[in-house]
Amino acid sequence: MKVILNDYVEHLGERGQTVTVKPGYARNYLLPKRLAYLDTPGNRRLFQQEQKTWEEMDLKRRSAAEQLAASLEGIELVFERRAGENDVLFGSVTTHDIAGQLAERGVEVDKRRVILASPFKELGSFQVTLQVHRDIAVTLPVHVVRPGEEPRAAATEEAATVQPAAEEPVAQEVVEAAPQDAEA
Repeated sequence: MKVILNDYVEHLGERGQTVTVKPGYARNYLLPKRLAYLDTPGNRRLFQQEQKTWEEMDLKRRSAAEQLAASLEGIELVFERRAGENDVLFGSVTTHDIAGQLAERGVEVDKRRVILASPFKELGSFQVTLQVHRDIAVTLPVHVVRPGEEPRAAATEEAATVQPAAEEPVAQEVVEAAPQDAEA
């Protein structure tokens, strides 16, 4: 079934494109939500008449998304979760949790706009992408820590455990090299 897209549809096309889709997808999703019209001469004329209105609406959406992106600047999210000995969480941090914490801070974001490969299931610091508009994405730092811990302290502890491991082999090489020089 050929339809004219009336709005951007992810993985399908941009507004104004004529695409072929399965009849059920068109009848049950695209047409009832007014995301597309059947490809007929009358609907092509209707689309041309609505073009200016849609351009203005898209401009408003984009400016609202830019304002939202600016308001998200500098926000860091911290989640306190219980974890086992190997820093594995009892549960996880999901898109619902991230959207909920943003809502508590006064920023309303749909959880479907939060892009995660999979929920966070361990302690640490992560980067989360928010797709606020199809062309605008914002990256937020997310820290998952134990209750009562500071996110910076967790990052410092991780760095502290990495640094001595790198220094110890150097110290051992010097100690081993010194006795050999003394014997010669």
